[in-house]
Amino acid sequence: MHVAIIGGGIGGLVTALYLHREGIGCRIYESVPEFKPLGVGINLFPHAIRRLYELGLGDGLAAVGVEANEFTWFNQHGQLIYSEPCGRHAGYNWPHFSFHRADLHSVLLAAVKHRLGDDAVVLGHKCSGVDQDERGVKVKFTDTASGAPLPAAAADVAIGCDGFHSAVRRQFHPDEGPAQFGGINLWRGVTRGKPFLTGASVTRCGPLKDGKLVVYAVRNHDDGTQTINWAAEVQKGSWTENDWNKHGRLEDFIGYFERRRFDWLDIPDLLQRSEFVLEYPMVDRDPVDRWSFGRVTLLGDAAHPMYPRGGNGGAQSILDAELISGLLKKIPDPVAALKAYEADRLPKTAKIVLTNRSTPPDTIIETVEELTGGKPFKRLEDVISREKLVQISESYKQVAAWDIASVNRAAV
Repeated sequence: MHVAIIGGGIGGLVTALYLHREGIGCRIYESVPEFKPLGVGINLFPHAIRRLYELGLGDGLAAVGVEANEFTWFNQHGQLIYSEPCGRHAGYNWPHFSFHRADLHSVLLAAVKHRLGDDAVVLGHKCSGVDQDERGVKVKFTDTASGAPLPAAAADVAIGCDGFHSAVRRQFHPDEGPAQFGGINLWRGVTRGKPFLTGASVTRCGPLKDGKLVVYAVRNHDDGTQTINWAAEVQKGSWTENDWNKHGRLEDFIGYFERRRFDWLDIPDLLQRSEFVLEYPMVDRDPVDRWSFGRVTLLGDAAHPMYPRGGNGGAQSILDAELISGLLKKIPDPVAALKAYEADRLPKTAKIVLTNRSTPPDTIIETVEELTGGKPFKRLEDVISREKLVQISESYKQVAAWDIASVNRAAV
C-alpha cells in the first residue's frame, strides 16, 4: 500500500511517521516552496506528547520545548483565580510541552527525512483535486509558484492534511460556505525577556470583554531569558478571511492591556517589545457529517478546524494520525479502514469543536468575572469554591480526553 499525504504540517508529518512505523509507504506533498520558521507558540498536552514519545521523538522534543509545570488563571486586576500543576508535575506519565511551532515542526520534519528519506517530502505542490476509482487515487497538483499543472501522484489512499483552507475538504463539501466567525479577534506574537512566574507557567489573564491574554514561554536561552509567546483576544464585530501570517497592528488592541502592569508580569511592555504582531480572526467550521469518501479522507484542521483553545488543534491531528495508520495496517480494505477511522474520530472531535466555542478552559475566568461584576475580590473563597474551579477544569479535560486517568491508562 502507498499513501499520498496532502500537507506537510504537524498532522501530515506525524501521519507519515506512524505509517512508516506500520510498514506502509507514503509521501507528503506540501504546497509551500520551502518551509520557513513562521508562526508562534503551541501547547501539546500529555495525551499528544505520549504519542510522540512512543514514536521515539522524546529527546528531540525536550531539546526545543519548555516543559510546563503549571496552569494559572488571573483576572484583569492581576489576582490569581486558580492554579494547578500540569504534565508530570500533576502525575501524568508524560510531560506537557510548550513549543515555538517552527521548532516542533523542525523536529518532526527531521525525523521524517531521517526515517523515510529526503524525497519523502515534496514541496511546491499545491493540491487542485483528487480523482479515484476502485483501484486507487490520483492527486492533482499545480506548481505553487507558477500555477502550471504538475504530474499527478498515484496512490492507494489519499489523506487530506491540508489545513483550514483544505482543497480536499472543499472538493467533497463544495457548499459548506465560509468559516464561522466567533466575534473574537486574535493577535499573536513572541517577545524575548526574563521568565515570569515559575518560568514554566501557561497563563491566562482577564475576561474576554476586557481583553484576554494567554502567555507562556516557548524557548529557553543560555543567558537565562526566554522567548515568550502571547496571544491577545478581543471581541470584534467583523472579520476578514483568516491567514495565520497576516501582520497586525499593536495599536488595534494594546489599549485593552495598558493598565495590566503586575508584579508577576508587565503586560504592556511584553506586547510593545514583540518581535512581530500577527492578526487572526477566531474562526472555525461547523462539524461535517463525513470525512471519508472512498479512498480519500481528511485529517487534522482539514477534518475538524477548531478555535485555538485548550491545546487541541495540533493534539487532535496527532491522535488522528495514530488511529488512521493503525487501521490501514489492520483492515485489508482501505475504504473500510477510512470509514472506521471516521466513525471513531469524527464524533470525538466534533464535541471538542463545539466545546471550544461554549465552555473552553477560560470559563474559569469568565465565571469569576460574572460573580464579581469585574471588580477585584478580597477573598476568592467568598466568591467561588476551589472545588467548583476544579470541576470546571476537569470537565474540559474529559471532553478533550486528556484527563489523567485516560492518558495514563492508555499507556497500559
